[in-house]
Parts: sequence; C-alpha cells; structure tokens
Amino acid sequence: MYLCSIAQYLEYCSSGGGSPQSYEELQTQRVMANVRERQRTQSLNEAFAALRKIIPTLPSDKLSKIQTLKLAARYIDFLYQVLQSDELDSKMASCSYVAHERLSYAFSVWRMEGAWSMSASH
Repeated sequence: MYLCSIAQYLEYCSSGGGSPQSYEELQTQRVMANVRERQRTQSLNEAFAALRKIIPTLPSDKLSKIQTLKLAARYIDFLYQVLQSDELDSKMASCSYVAHERLSYAFSVWRMEGAWSMSASH
C-alpha cells in the first residue's frame, strides 16, 4: 500500500493523475479509515483477552498475541490428547468446574515438565 499526504494526493489529482476529491472529502475518508482501524484493533484485543481467560496460564506468564495463539494451539492439542487417553472419568466430566480446574492443573504440570515451554516458542 502506498501512503502519501493529503497535499501530495491533491497535487497528484490536480495534475490529471487521478479523480479529484476535495480536501474535506479526503479528511473525512482518513478519519473514517482511522475509526474503522481502531474498532478492528479493539475487537481483536477483546478476542485475545477472551482467549487468555480460557487457556490456563502460569502466574509468571505475560503473553504476547503470538504466544497466546501458540499456547492456545498447544492447549487444544493437550485437550485432544486428554480426550484420547480417557484421562477424565465420567464422574469428573459431570462437574464442569472440577473438570476445568483439573485440566488447568494438568496443563500447568505438563508445561512445567518441559513438554512445551514459552521460551521455545519464540
């Protein structure tokens, strides 16, 4: 994407290089684009915050967005392995809070045992 100032764009248009737009129209377009980008960024940050609430983390974890995505992918793989190995018995599966706490603990232990570390993901 090529970025130029509004003044450069107006000069380009006045020399016959493009469709002329007024300074006010360009300012409005720029403001609207900025608003859309801020909304997109806010929405993305809210989604990451929600994801960080779901995946178990260690107290020392201050996860970047890429670390959050990588850890979430590993957590999904971990959960799949747990389901495949039938680690959850039927009684525990009926109590979702206990199941979540136990899975969080097991995932933390799994991470601490070196199966996957944050430093290896950089």
